[in-house]
Amino acid sequence: TLSFWERESFLSGIDVVVIGSGIVGLSAALALRERDPSVSVAVVERGALPEGASTRNAGFACFGSLTELLDDLETQSESDVFALVERRFRGLARLRERCGDVHLQYEPFGGYEIFKKVEPLVFEKCVDSLAYFNKMTRGITGLAETYRLSTTDFGFQNVLPTMIFNAAEGQIHTGKMMTRLLDLACAQDIRFFNGLKINQLVDNFPQSEKFATSFSEGIRENTEGSSVELITDEGWSFRARKVIVATNGFARQLMPTLEVMAARNQVWMTEPIPNLKVKGCFHYDKGYYYFRNVGNRLLVGGGRHLAFAEEKTDAFGATETIQDALNQLVTSVILPNKMFEISDSWSGILGIGQQKKPIIQHVSPNVVVAVRMGGMGVAIGSLVGEEAAALVSN
Repeated sequence: TLSFWERESFLSGIDVVVIGSGIVGLSAALALRERDPSVSVAVVERGALPEGASTRNAGFACFGSLTELLDDLETQSESDVFALVERRFRGLARLRERCGDVHLQYEPFGGYEIFKKVEPLVFEKCVDSLAYFNKMTRGITGLAETYRLSTTDFGFQNVLPTMIFNAAEGQIHTGKMMTRLLDLACAQDIRFFNGLKINQLVDNFPQSEKFATSFSEGIRENTEGSSVELITDEGWSFRARKVIVATNGFARQLMPTLEVMAARNQVWMTEPIPNLKVKGCFHYDKGYYYFRNVGNRLLVGGGRHLAFAEEKTDAFGATETIQDALNQLVTSVILPNKMFEISDSWSGILGIGQQKKPIIQHVSPNVVVAVRMGGMGVAIGSLVGEEAAALVSN
C-alpha cells in the first residue's frame, strides 16, 4: 500500500489525470496547462517509455494517399472524407508549431505512391482523379497542385515507372518528436508516473440515464463526490477531478466495449546503405506497405492486411508471414540486387475502427476518451489531444 508520505507528496491535489503519454496524451496535458496554468496535471503511463504507437511509427507526416482517399469515398461522404483530410493537415501544422521543425527533424521531401505493374487500372483511376483531388485539397494545403505525376528514378523494380507525388508530405524523427513533447510537458510542471497501469476508474457521480451504459465499459458508479478514483495494477488508489483516457489501441483493456480495436504493425530498419536512392515517404499497395529513408537507412513496415485476424492484437511481436513479406518487398521492389542488413525490428499498436474518425467524447461526466487514431496519430494526435482538453475544461 502507499505510505502517508507517498500519497501526500505524489498522488494528492491532482486536477486532471491523463492516461497515456503518447502524442494525444501529451498534447492534452500541455493544452490543459495552456488553457489554465493553475490546473494540476499528471500523466500516467503503463510503460517505462511512451508505449504503443507514438514512439513506434514510421514518422510519416502524411494525410492521405490517393488510393486510400478513393477507397474512403466509396463508403463515406465527400464532406466527411475531406473534413478528415483537413483535420490531419491542421494537426500536422499544430505539431510543427508546438515542437518546431528543428526538434522534429522535419524533412519536406514529399510523399510518393507507387503502383504494381499488375495494377495499371488502379493507377489510371488515380490519374483520372488528380484534378479533382487537387481542387478539393487546394483550400487545405494552400497548393495549386498537391498531387502530381512523377517519374523520379529511385531504382525500383516490378512497379510502374510513373508515381503520384504529394508535395505537402514530409517526414519526422519520431523519437525526437516525443522527447520534445516530454521536455515541453516537464517545463510546464506536469507530473509523470511511468510504469503505472490503471485497471479501473470509479467516477463518483449520481448515475444518470445518459451515462448508464458507461459502467459496462470499465467505469464504476459511486456517489461519494465529484471526482474519479483511479485503481492501479498494484492495488493503489488515488483521486483526480477529471480523467482523460488517451491509450488508443490499448483503450479496451480499460473500457472493453469502446468502439476501438487494437491492430499491430510490424516495422524494421536497415543498417546504413551506401548510395541509397530512396528519399521521401512511399506508400505501396493502397498504403498497407510503407517505407522511407532515415538518413541513409531504409525503414519499411506494414503488411498487416496479409493476416488481419492475427494482427488484431495489442501484443507486441513479429510474425514470420509479415517479416517474409517485408523482406520480399525490399528485395524485389525497393532494393533489387542490393545487399542490406536489418539493424532494428519492432512493432507498434494502432487504434482502429469501422470509422476513421477519432473518438473524442465523455464516457461519464468526469471521464473523457480520446482514442482511435486510425494509424494517423502523427497527423491528427495534436488536435485530438487539444479537443479532449477542451472537453474536460468545459
